[in-house]
Amino acid sequence: MTTFGVAMSPAAVDAAGQAGMAALRAGDPATAIAKFQSIVAAGAADTSVWLALSMAYQASGDRKSEIAAVTQVLERDPDNIRANLIKADALVALGSKRAAMGFYAHLEVLVPVTEGLPPAIAGELNRARQAHAQLKQGLSDYLLAEVEKAGFHPAHSSRRFGDSLDILTGRKQRYVPTPRAYFFPELPAIEFYDRARFAWLDPVEAATDEIYSELMPILEEGTHFGPYIEVEAEKSSHVVASSGKELVSSPEDWTAAYLIRDGKLQAPLAERCQKTLAALDEVPLETIEGRAPFVLFSRLTPGAWIAPHTGFLNSRLVCHLPLLVPDGCWFRVGNQVRLWERGKAWVFDDTIEHEARNQGTGTRVVLIFNIWHPDLTEEERHLVAALMTAVETFEVG
Repeated sequence: MTTFGVAMSPAAVDAAGQAGMAALRAGDPATAIAKFQSIVAAGAADTSVWLALSMAYQASGDRKSEIAAVTQVLERDPDNIRANLIKADALVALGSKRAAMGFYAHLEVLVPVTEGLPPAIAGELNRARQAHAQLKQGLSDYLLAEVEKAGFHPAHSSRRFGDSLDILTGRKQRYVPTPRAYFFPELPAIEFYDRARFAWLDPVEAATDEIYSELMPILEEGTHFGPYIEVEAEKSSHVVASSGKELVSSPEDWTAAYLIRDGKLQAPLAERCQKTLAALDEVPLETIEGRAPFVLFSRLTPGAWIAPHTGFLNSRLVCHLPLLVPDGCWFRVGNQVRLWERGKAWVFDDTIEHEARNQGTGTRVVLIFNIWHPDLTEEERHLVAALMTAVETFEVG
């Protein structure tokens, strides 16, 4: 093997490598570096030689050369665990904290769990996790202090800016709309919408007692609610656990009684819930022939969990009006977790990951209905409806 006029036989390469490792173990990094560099000069260095050379430079205190050598390993094997750890530590030593965080983060992706690993390896990886956590906290503290100097106050400044800071520093995750069936471009990614955009929310909430009075006889009769995942078969993967049945689907935990389904009134319940439907007269319900709107009472039993999932279309938003809410019931959309409160409605984008849980001792019931996305024009609503109807007729045909 020859490069730049230097020749080494395979036996000589092996001998130089062994001599380098012996010198490294003996605490003689200078000799180790010379031996490994002779292999590099011969063009015979593989990842093991570059890795050993980086460790020799580390022992000598030459962190820049250590980084140069370990970078050669990563160019050949980006997922090399030892090389990622070496580079991260060396970057920290040189004060390149932000760059180091990327390599520490990659280590956590490569080895998400350290349990069961040999103690020495697990110890090194856990040390790396602690170093990464300290760097992230240090970055977060520094950035918060700097923006506070610029006038930012977590309780009073822009919530969106606060969220952006939390995402940047890793305190929150970035969630984006991921509809499973249809994506309409250039609509905003908002978890819960500002209720000020929907003047019709106040009269809907004002009808809570009337709607509740129509719900309770239906609930007490116990024959009108069917498993939601049977009505909406595509969504069966949502329910993955319930009280006493870890990670086991239980369709009976999440049931629905429809007043309007696929755009059609559902007798006899619709006839018995005239006040409920009247309360929605001013609501811009999504209207698609053969598909929407839907209006339903959604029941969640004690202990039930609707696992994280996303909806089908971002051209609509979903509304909840809580009617029967025991303590311990919560709902998460993206980074925001809220507790249902009787008579307090909200509007959210169900194409952003969301989940629900009833950790109370009683049944939770909310009225659910869907509306057109407020940022769609009338033409866009008309065309989306025509498109979705075409999808349905294609399936029928």
